[in-house]
Amino acid sequence: MKQYHLGFISDEKIFNHVKKTVLAYRFSIDLKAFNENLIDPIKLTFDSKIYQRHIDDVIESEVIRQLDKSNTNHIGYFHQNIFKHIKNKSWKVPDFGYDIINQEESIYVEIKNKHNTMNSSSAQKTYIKMQSTVLNNSKAVCMLVEVIAKNSQNICWVSSVDGNKVVHENIRRVSIDKFYEIATGDSLAFKKLCSKLPTIIDDVVANVILEKESNSVLKELKVMDKNTLKSLYLLSFKKYEGFNEFSF
Repeated sequence: MKQYHLGFISDEKIFNHVKKTVLAYRFSIDLKAFNENLIDPIKLTFDSKIYQRHIDDVIESEVIRQLDKSNTNHIGYFHQNIFKHIKNKSWKVPDFGYDIINQEESIYVEIKNKHNTMNSSSAQKTYIKMQSTVLNNSKAVCMLVEVIAKNSQNICWVSSVDGNKVVHENIRRVSIDKFYEIATGDSLAFKKLCSKLPTIIDDVVANVILEKESNSVLKELKVMDKNTLKSLYLLSFKKYEGFNEFSF
């Protein structure tokens, strides 16, 4: 086992945590998986015509987008679950409720990649949840932790509930670097992790067998019909009136 000298987490645990994230990465997609969330052929038609790209290229871009979205979720796993491996700290990742908790210190955390990825409804729901927590536990501190924040910060989260401005000293917006400091006691913990992460990933990739890339979406669409765009419409609208005889 190589030494990474992070201090707040053992070499073995950070290696295995990165390994689990790497192995979760998605490499393959077929037509069934491609259409799991129902492809919008009208949107893809606009993309093709406006950007003057062949529909096959637009589909390949959509495949890449879907794979990327799936892998982004795995990075969310990485950010959340690393804290249960912190040395000498009682951080837990519960099966439901908050993303991260420390019951000994009464800290309750929701972690987001970016604050602006939450719409107003989601933000309001999260704030109300935190309000309930601090009302029921005067020692509780609730944190919205942002991986990508505009500033290094640990500030009150000023939000809006039913159109009214709300603020509570124990409901915080915290950048990931400041949360690492809270979680580990080391103000440079996040910086140390980032500086070592490329090496750790290289070490993991050198020691695992990764799935081969496989993308059969276009091939399967062309089996349905040689006109790929027609296949897209039949994929989504085949049960609609008239589409059994659909053509361009």
